[in-house]
Amino acid sequence: MTTQNHSAVTEFIPGVLTSRPELQRPLFLLFLAIYSVTVVGNLGMFTLIWLNAQLHTPMYYFLSSLSLMDLCYSSVITPKMLVNFVSEKNVISYVGCLSQQSFFLVFGIAECYMLTVMAYDHYVTICRPLLYNIIMSHQVCSLLVAVVYAMGLIESTVGTVFMLNLSYCELLISHYFCDIVPLMKLSCSCMYGIDMIVFCVAGLNIIATSLPVLVSYAFILSSILRISTTEGRSKAFSTCSSHLAAVGLFYGSSAFMYLKPSTANSLAQENVASMFYTTVIPMLNPLIYSLRNKEVKAAVQRTLRRKVF
Repeated sequence: MTTQNHSAVTEFIPGVLTSRPELQRPLFLLFLAIYSVTVVGNLGMFTLIWLNAQLHTPMYYFLSSLSLMDLCYSSVITPKMLVNFVSEKNVISYVGCLSQQSFFLVFGIAECYMLTVMAYDHYVTICRPLLYNIIMSHQVCSLLVAVVYAMGLIESTVGTVFMLNLSYCELLISHYFCDIVPLMKLSCSCMYGIDMIVFCVAGLNIIATSLPVLVSYAFILSSILRISTTEGRSKAFSTCSSHLAAVGLFYGSSAFMYLKPSTANSLAQENVASMFYTTVIPMLNPLIYSLRNKEVKAAVQRTLRRKVF
């Protein structure tokens, strides 16, 4: 395809998860089910927290924000992917593609920082319990959430402006949505420079958010081991285990996708990794935070009783 300036590009052609027609409908039904569970789970968690005064604590305030992010995060990607499964012509406009990428970056980066904030909240809960209400005041919690969204907006804006200034040599995206990595591969610019930019930016984000998580949990583990009673240690571990599972899943799949050269993995491997953090993790997070959480289960029972009676 001949080289063309980005201003002449009117649409891109997203890739497909499979070229086998007999798998299109089963995959459509599978991802429709995953998205339905994601919407119900995250919207349900968000609503449950705001309807129950007993859950109006910093921990659940952050969890409700995470649920909202997961809902938006998945909704940026999955509906368009579902349309592509049943559409004869898979295209997305230039503006639509960059908009999808922009919102994807906003909520994806914000989720990184929200997981860090939640780790800090767990650290204060276990390591500084007597000062918890002072350190995690309403004003501080609101400020932390504002910073989380601000980081997502700032970095997304920078990334989108950078993409707007690229020229494109091809229109076929080797991916099922408009992520920054596959879009950069369509650019006529030097691939080595592009790879280094993505690697550095992604690396800084992952390090800046994961390192505080690791430090927080190092202090948490030290404090837990000093708890004298088995019941106390078990309760502390239970408080942190769900968050550790969510952090491990999110950072593991994200690092696999972004912290590597563009030629290191096959397209199939990249699709699996990106499907994991764009569709599977937003579905799993409400389950991870609710199945072992007695307060959430009690809140569900209270809400159902109020609806019944």
